[in-house]
Amino acid sequence: MWANQDWQGSLYARHAKTELLSDYAAVFSTVEGNTTFYSGAPKAETIASWARQAPSDFRFCLKLPARVTHEQRLTRLDEAWRFLEAFTPLHDRLGPTMVQLPRDFGPEELPRLEALLAGWPAHLPCAVEVRHPLFFHKGEAEKALNQLLITFGANRVMLDVRPVFSTPPNGHEGLAHAQQEKPKLPLHVLSTGNAPVIRFIGHIDKAINSRYFDPWISRINLWINQGKTPFLFVHTADNRASPQMARRLYNALNEHASLAPLAPFPGETQAPLF
Repeated sequence: MWANQDWQGSLYARHAKTELLSDYAAVFSTVEGNTTFYSGAPKAETIASWARQAPSDFRFCLKLPARVTHEQRLTRLDEAWRFLEAFTPLHDRLGPTMVQLPRDFGPEELPRLEALLAGWPAHLPCAVEVRHPLFFHKGEAEKALNQLLITFGANRVMLDVRPVFSTPPNGHEGLAHAQQEKPKLPLHVLSTGNAPVIRFIGHIDKAINSRYFDPWISRINLWINQGKTPFLFVHTADNRASPQMARRLYNALNEHASLAPLAPFPGETQAPLF
């Protein structure tokens, strides 16, 4: 996401109102587009506006609509293709489009996922997020899933919820909500494609986030050295401090990698008004 009023005065100028994407893209190089999961593709003029605001090296990682993944359970692939076609003006700036599957989408439905991946446009990267427990038991179901993803070069989304579940909420409303909303699943670290996707769900405690992120540094650096393009998305319990956490984790990674420094946050460099 990029339209968050809580970020005014930090990531954004205090009185910023419109075209926040251009300010966001001046700092960060990718965004996880959750809105398409709930509402599908926006109007053509909205997509054109995104294309105008985002530089050529920016990447949109959109989510396939829930209507396709949850309501139709991948049985109406024509809607998936129409969704991808709607974003033709952004095809040169699409990172992995994420296919988030329902929690009860199990091994018996893998042929539906195979049909989706078999028809997926070759020039567009794809990432799949599963939540059924059997895909985390290191048994035949998980082997079949991983082999399917490797066959089609699709990336398996790695959801790291360890930080957010590391302590009780202790009265913190945002933390309690996050623990109710996010699935408590094991973390299996593996790259099945060329664009590994990590969704890091942070705690409100900075030290806890750093402790769980530290092991990621060597793995992400390894993937970069292998010529892969990892995508890291970070969330906090209420997302108010997500930009600051993203910056801390990026800087920690950059102590071990040769990455370009992040630009200053526009809201922090804004000249005071008298």
